[in-house]
Amino acid sequence: MKTIDAYFDFGSPNAYLAWRVLPGIAQRTGATIRYHPVLLGGIFKATGNQPPLMTFGHVSSKLDYTQREMHRFMERHKITEFTFNPHFPVNTLLMMRMAVAAQEDNQLDAFMSAGFHHMWEDPKNMGDRDTAIAALTASGLDGAQLAERASGMSIKKKLITLTEAAIERGLFGLPSHFVGEEHYFGKDTLWEVEEALSR
Repeated sequence: MKTIDAYFDFGSPNAYLAWRVLPGIAQRTGATIRYHPVLLGGIFKATGNQPPLMTFGHVSSKLDYTQREMHRFMERHKITEFTFNPHFPVNTLLMMRMAVAAQEDNQLDAFMSAGFHHMWEDPKNMGDRDTAIAALTASGLDGAQLAERASGMSIKKKLITLTEAAIERGLFGLPSHFVGEEHYFGKDTLWEVEEALSR
């Protein structure tokens, strides 16, 4: 079976954009997507990497180009719902712990739809517990239960374990995808993901 291992954190706008494109790739290639929640901040800390705004914040032309490149990507894939989150960067620790709980409850697809919607389509400060609970509940999930489960030690440890496993696999940033053991970093390599699955 052809499989895409897709690693994500709601705090990454590029992870959102990749998430929008991946289902089409899976449909065209007959592949299955396996989503892996990880903590991007933990990956940065462990690998010494930094978010683009920190790395290139002093290079205005680089930031301008990055914004233009995102716009071209959205035009190419007809993504019209994206709205930059005014609270960026958002602390996603709670959201990623809830994602682990949702995955255990076989609700990850619905949780990802709601999480990405409230982060990058109808943006809110999803790092605030009350805001996150209300937004997820409005999307048909039990936000309070997910938040309660996210506070449990087993969920906290599992997110750490998943993040460490991703780092061991070679992740240094998001979005990251694997086809077999081949690593593809960034939304701009999605065409390579599709090409690899089509071979």
